[in-house]
Amino acid sequence: MFGQMDWQGQKLAEQLVQIMLVSFAVMALLVGYALESFQSMMLIYAGGVALTTLITAPNWPFFNRHPLNWLDQSEAVKHPKPKLLRT
Repeated sequence: MFGQMDWQGQKLAEQLVQIMLVSFAVMALLVGYALESFQSMMLIYAGGVALTTLITAPNWPFFNRHPLNWLDQSEAVKHPKPKLLRT
């Protein structure tokens, strides 16, 4: 569970954060307006922020489905980086 999140996982986490926070904000605003309760609105939004944090902050396995495979040291020696030609 702990380790480095891959690039696709970071993108997914960012998208989830944006979608979830906006969704909870709209839902909290509508419920708060309908009930005429600022407290209800804030509790719903705070719950949404907590749920979003619980889902996106830890490095869950579904964020690591596309690991990067680094080039082995011996392969790097066999195939060096091309040099730029100066004109």
